[in-house]
Amino acid sequence: MGKGIFVTGTGTDIGKTYVTALVVKRLRDAGLAAGYYKAAISGAEIGEAGELLPGDALYVNEVAGIGETTENLVSYVYKEAVSPHLAARWNNRPIDFDRVEADFRRALAKYDYLTMEGSGGIICPLRWDEEQHVILDDLVKRLGLGTLIVADAGLGTINSAVLTIEHLRARDIPIRGVLLNNWHPGDAMQEDNRQMIEAMTGVPVIAVVQKDDRALDIAADFLASLYA
Repeated sequence: MGKGIFVTGTGTDIGKTYVTALVVKRLRDAGLAAGYYKAAISGAEIGEAGELLPGDALYVNEVAGIGETTENLVSYVYKEAVSPHLAARWNNRPIDFDRVEADFRRALAKYDYLTMEGSGGIICPLRWDEEQHVILDDLVKRLGLGTLIVADAGLGTINSAVLTIEHLRARDIPIRGVLLNNWHPGDAMQEDNRQMIEAMTGVPVIAVVQKDDRALDIAADFLASLYA
């Protein structure tokens, strides 16, 4: 059985998928058996034959060179670019978390290091109907995963990063580190953001990612040690 970690973001469109791909690629470039899984994708791309394409999962699959089949990368794919709970309601296709856990465990058995990517931020609702109320952190706890947090390096990130960290701590979810995306070397504000996140929370910023980076500047053995 492999080890896993969950990648969440401080919000939507902060580059979580881009950074996740670099995380998996770093492990695979070091010769480690690293895979990827995502429970649900909303806002899918439309293929030539009208099929739904899970863009996030396909991107990570390609960039990291995993070579996995599409059906093993993600369990639920929705067309609408809205929260998964709403897309599921519109399509009358609610998420079955027994299926998600089974798919996750299957992937975990196949890879030594499995990176699971979340949807949006940690409080993103996955299912909200008469039968169940489930948000993303409920799933993380169910699967027993620690987390990596992807945050934008720019203005406002202290607030969003600290709030995300405090929420995870309130749910007793382990935090392995923060990765800052859209990093500009020499930017005094961004450097202060990094220092303040660490000072206010005690959580380390383990890597920074510049625009168009093709590799994560972090030791593969250290990165692998964060998985459990």
